[in-house]
Amino acid sequence: MQRSAFIFDMDGVLTDNMRLHANSWIELFRDFGMEGMDADRYLKETAGMKGLDVLRYFLGQSISAEEAERLTEFKDFLYRVTSRNKITPLTGLQPFLEQAQQQAIPMGIGTGASPKNIDYVLELLELEQTFQALVDPSQVSNGKPHPDIFLRVASLLGAEPQHCIVFEDALPGIEAARRAGMQCVAITTTNNADEFRHFDNILAIVNHFQELTPQGLLMLLTEKQNTLVA
Repeated sequence: MQRSAFIFDMDGVLTDNMRLHANSWIELFRDFGMEGMDADRYLKETAGMKGLDVLRYFLGQSISAEEAERLTEFKDFLYRVTSRNKITPLTGLQPFLEQAQQQAIPMGIGTGASPKNIDYVLELLELEQTFQALVDPSQVSNGKPHPDIFLRVASLLGAEPQHCIVFEDALPGIEAARRAGMQCVAITTTNNADEFRHFDNILAIVNHFQELTPQGLLMLLTEKQNTLVA
């Protein structure tokens, strides 16, 4: 029997915090004269990408990796300072994770967040011992929308890509899952449902985890696989 696995993006999936990230980027961009930058643009165009890719996307390719690292660290500091009392689990998350654990489904995180931010969020959500694999951009060559992060998580969990279900809120993350050959649950914390419908790797579009069960998702995955084979 094939081993199925769940792979979670972190920001916007485990907790509804993407606008907190976006607001921190906006404050940073103001130092570069980008007064017209808004959260919606960041969330649609670059959410989930590496800090280096975000900065080069908005500020130009001339930014060095060293400068990008410094600026991203500053942005992350702003985010942690302003978000500590606002990080709460997405509705239904804890029961969903407990059910998955009871069914011995391997679970990992594949995120564009830094190691410091991963530790920060998992500690606040009290999920430090929940996931068997944690992959951040420093462990791969390319961030989302490239598939590298999700493929590495699958490898660490011992699961083939076609048997993985990814939980994502951002369009670059959905595309990364598609390129990895993985089916995806789209969560509408960052984008509305219509923005996900053109992807062919969507199993479900939901507002939160209370609308899901692990067993139900595995059944949907099997049905999708059978359809693709047929």
